Amino acid sequence: MQIIMRFPNGKPKALTLSYDDGVAQDIRLVSLMNQNGVRGTFNINTGLFPKEDAVFPKEQFHRRLKRSEVLDLFLNSPHEVAVHTLMHPPLDEVPFSSAISEIFEDCKNIEEMFKKPVRGIAYPYHGYTTDILDALSKSHFLYGRTVNSSHNFALPENPLTLWPTCHHEDPELMDLAKTFIETDIEKDTPYELEPYLFYVWGHSYEFEYHKNWDIIENFIKAVSGKKDVWYATNSEIFSYIEKWKHIEFSLDRRYAQNPTDTDLFMLYDGRLASIKSGETKDFSVT
Repeated sequence: MQIIMRFPNGKPKALTLSYDDGVAQDIRLVSLMNQNGVRGTFNINTGLFPKEDAVFPKEQFHRRLKRSEVLDLFLNSPHEVAVHTLMHPPLDEVPFSSAISEIFEDCKNIEEMFKKPVRGIAYPYHGYTTDILDALSKSHFLYGRTVNSSHNFALPENPLTLWPTCHHEDPELMDLAKTFIETDIEKDTPYELEPYLFYVWGHSYEFEYHKNWDIIENFIKAVSGKKDVWYATNSEIFSYIEKWKHIEFSLDRRYAQNPTDTDLFMLYDGRLASIKSGETKDFSVT
């Protein structure tokens, strides 16, 4: 008996973006994403907000958003704001107590700003330790993003050491996009029916610095508006995956109960099925 997760409304694919540092170029990127229905997560350092009257030199590319600008951009937006630590240190090079303070102080500040739980982190400089992972696993964090490229669409075995598919400047970006868009998972990969996750990361100031806004413009236009893709934030995706794991099956897999607050979807022996929040379902009844 084959039971395979599907995303909300039975979609077999998900796409998300993740951008770091909370910089001025996020404004243009968010506008582009909004125009095309693409969603993502922006990871900020609340200890590095410039003063509200700060003025940046014209030649400075890395211009952090002020606290008020972050609120204006992301409050009531379709995107997520997540942890990038308070002051952006390499977490594997500072004492454990400092690393934990950096993570949770940033988390607390963001939660106070947006009045909602923060469920994820992008590790500065890719730095983390096993002690940090253990602490995060015991907290409310769902995922932690690294900077290693997987160059595939597989779901991570451990979301706290998540490898994105690639950086936006990766030479394979558009080839990966073509594969992601054109593959019909159930027809083209009948023996490998696992859902796809396309996860792209970067810093939006890089587009200005390298004068290559066309990279992300072309990518977003290529992948947007697809009926089989769920466009979501990082935490939405990993929250859904976590809830899906809580489906309770009988020994013979005939019955299933969904104890979560979310309707969940799956391929059940080759047919799309759903279990509503709180529902107990008999799969032998079609």
